[in-house]
Amino acid sequence: MDRPRIVSRTQWLAARKELLLKEKAATRARDALSAERRALPMVEIEKEYVFDGPHGHASLRDLFDGHQQLIVYHFMFDPSWDEGCPSCSYFADNFTGALTHLPARDTSFVVVSRARRAKLAAFEQRMGWSFPWFSSFGNDFNYDFGVTLDAAAGSVEYNYENAAKLRESGKIWIEDGELPGLSVFLRDGGRIFHTYSAYQRGLDLMLNTYNFLDHTPLGRQEEDEAHVMAWVRHHDKYASGHPSPQTIGVTA
Repeated sequence: MDRPRIVSRTQWLAARKELLLKEKAATRARDALSAERRALPMVEIEKEYVFDGPHGHASLRDLFDGHQQLIVYHFMFDPSWDEGCPSCSYFADNFTGALTHLPARDTSFVVVSRARRAKLAAFEQRMGWSFPWFSSFGNDFNYDFGVTLDAAAGSVEYNYENAAKLRESGKIWIEDGELPGLSVFLRDGGRIFHTYSAYQRGLDLMLNTYNFLDHTPLGRQEEDEAHVMAWVRHHDKYASGHPSPQTIGVTA
C-alpha cells in the first residue's frame, strides 16, 4: 500500500480542513439516513418462537426483557459445528462493551444462533463473553429472518437478493448454511413488530475495530486478502508475540 505524501504542517492543515468538510457532510448524510431507517414501516410478528437460553425456554417476547426495543445479532453457529464463526466472534468482541448502556435507552440486546444451547454456553465461556445468547434450534427464526439458507427447500434469499440475483453478482457461495445479520423489533403492549434487518456491509457500524482502523493511513489492510475478514481469527488463536493491550508500554 502506498504511504501518504510527506508535506509541511501548513499543507497538511489545509488538506485536513478540506477533508473535514467532507466528514461533516458524511455525518449529516448518516444522520438523515438514520432518520429514514427509524421511519421505516413495520410488520407485526404473530408467529410464536421458542428459544433455549441461559435460564431455559424463552419466547420472542421474553427476549425484550421488559424493554420496548429488541436488537438481535444473528451469530453464525451451525448445529454441527464445534465453535462459532470467526467473523461473528469478531463482531461479538466488538459489541460486548456497548451492551451495558442499551437498557438505559429501553433497548434489549441478544444473540441468536442455531446451534444447541450447550455448545453456545461452552463457546461463550471459552471466549469470555457474557451477553444473553439464545439457541433457535428446532424453530424457524433463522430461516424467517434470512440468516439460514437451504437450497434444497428453496429457501435462498440473502440481503434482499434471491438465488438468481446472488449468482449473477458472483455470490454463489451464498446457497446453503448460516449467514450473519442484525434484526430489530419493537414491542407495543402485547404486540411485537419487526422494524429492520441488515446483512453484509450493513453490519459494519457494529465493528469498532474497523472504525478505529478507518482512521489510520493503512486502513483495514484487506486489499490483498482472499475475502473480507479473511485475516480474522478467534481472539485466542492469534499468533503469540502480539502484545496485549494490558502489556503495551510495560517494561521489565
